[in-house]
Amino acid sequence: MGPLLEVRNLKKYFPIKRGLFRSPGEVVRAVDGVSFSIREGETLGLVGESGSGKSTTALLLLRLIEPTAGEVYFENVPIFRASREQMRRLRREMQIIFQDPYSSLNPRMTVEEIVGEGMEIHGLAKGKEKKERVAELLKRVGLEPDHMGRYPHEFSGGQRQRIGIARALAVHPRFIVADEPVSSLDVSIQAQIINLLKDLQQEFRLTYLFITHDLGVIEYISDRVAVMYLGRIVELADTPDLFRRPLHPYTEALLSAVPVLDPETKRPRIILPGEPPSPLNPPSGCPFHPRCPKRFERCPVEEPVLKEVEPNHWVSCHLY
Repeated sequence: MGPLLEVRNLKKYFPIKRGLFRSPGEVVRAVDGVSFSIREGETLGLVGESGSGKSTTALLLLRLIEPTAGEVYFENVPIFRASREQMRRLRREMQIIFQDPYSSLNPRMTVEEIVGEGMEIHGLAKGKEKKERVAELLKRVGLEPDHMGRYPHEFSGGQRQRIGIARALAVHPRFIVADEPVSSLDVSIQAQIINLLKDLQQEFRLTYLFITHDLGVIEYISDRVAVMYLGRIVELADTPDLFRRPLHPYTEALLSAVPVLDPETKRPRIILPGEPPSPLNPPSGCPFHPRCPKRFERCPVEEPVLKEVEPNHWVSCHLY
């Protein structure tokens, strides 16, 4: 059985409008040749610094923006070549939970309207049946059925995110993109939402792409982890392998910043020099080489490819 979702050499370049000092044809390489697959029922964590291309990748997977190049297959259906009717069916199968639960909810709609909208659009339920289904979903995500008549501003951040989760579940999806769903919440609320997502995954046999920059969250929720840097995946491995033995120097630096609970365990902190390069003008060769403590003469000249250097452990680095 093949993967539920497969991504092949996905690219998204945003053209820069001509200005006083901009030459024509300049582009921002937000996603620059990304490939991976997600098996049914698993959680793939996507991690990287701000600006690494994580959220753009998410929007491409759901065809909320069109790619510059590459393909995404959902159960072998190429979504960028799908017909209008095929996309309508796929919209039910693929949903998203946004980072900011306030701006992603329409302030003029009640909770009942927000959660029930997808059911009506896809012809799943209406009238009394829709109302019952919304009440059932609200209970499942930890809210009360009598919250249905309220508006988003009447809820806390954690409650609003629960509404967003209920909305995503309303159309019986199989694949959910969670785009930094807990980054704007208090730590205690983060734990509740993550545990809720794990419970829902078991109950509804969901598949997740979980995007975050928080490695502690990634380690807890993910089966596999993909590390992004400047629009590319530089390492991809099973979660225990990646945390036990990171191979890419960038992953090593990210993991060195994660606090260790055991005071006896000493982990040297790796401080990377400089800022991430601009995707408008990426470096030649390996995009990480200007900040890499292990670079050598091949790195600025030749771009490394993502290759499997150990079973199920892929890395894009000239050291291997």
